[in-house]
Amino acid sequence: MDMRMPARMRPDERLPLYQQLSDEMLARIAAGEWLPGTPIPSETELTKLHGVAIGTVRKAVDTLVQQGILERSHGRGTFVRRPQFAESFFRFFRQVSPTGNQPVPQSRILTRSLELPPEAVRHSLALKKNEPTVYLTRERIIQEDRLFREEIWLPKDRFSPLLDIDPTQFANMLYPFYEERCGQLIASARETLTIESADKHMAELLGITPGEPVVAIERIALGYDATPLEYRLSRGAAEGFRYQIDLR
Repeated sequence: MDMRMPARMRPDERLPLYQQLSDEMLARIAAGEWLPGTPIPSETELTKLHGVAIGTVRKAVDTLVQQGILERSHGRGTFVRRPQFAESFFRFFRQVSPTGNQPVPQSRILTRSLELPPEAVRHSLALKKNEPTVYLTRERIIQEDRLFREEIWLPKDRFSPLLDIDPTQFANMLYPFYEERCGQLIASARETLTIESADKHMAELLGITPGEPVVAIERIALGYDATPLEYRLSRGAAEGFRYQIDLR
């Protein structure tokens, strides 16, 4: 293996060789050396670069393909997969109309500040005690109807450029915006859905009656190296909200 790698990127030598190689490749992706949508070196190049057998390279690449990090394109090579975050909110949870259409909401940043996160958020983002976050509140709307109210926490050390951008200049889709302005790549997310009763404050924000059911979606977005980069809590009126998922 190539021992010229920085210490933070050196693989654990106790692991099988293919796993060491896949971990090193993953570290390069997470560090932005291999960007989403671009090809990685060929199997022959990787074999020469790392001094390992072609079978080891193929197994390492297969591992990252199975994890959804890489994707093969016939006749073109192997690429770093760019997650399809178009209509990103509905990538994991989708609102559909009775006719089956999927309306795309628009976004509006309401507030932005530097805040210490709640304890549960701090743990979810693996932050140190008293480590600040960039805190956003955002409204998701469709034709001026308030669909969701969101609270978003982002580690300050990774997302501080957002503090210097006018909230009106934030893009509708945040994940490409994070990549463009902060160099932070979102690769995947975990979500938990619960049902709550709207208190008076949330009812006013959503334009509903206190006590009505509210869908609450907790999301932890992860980088390519599984580092937690965003904690998001989205709430919306449950009435008229339908869950749809395709099982294959």
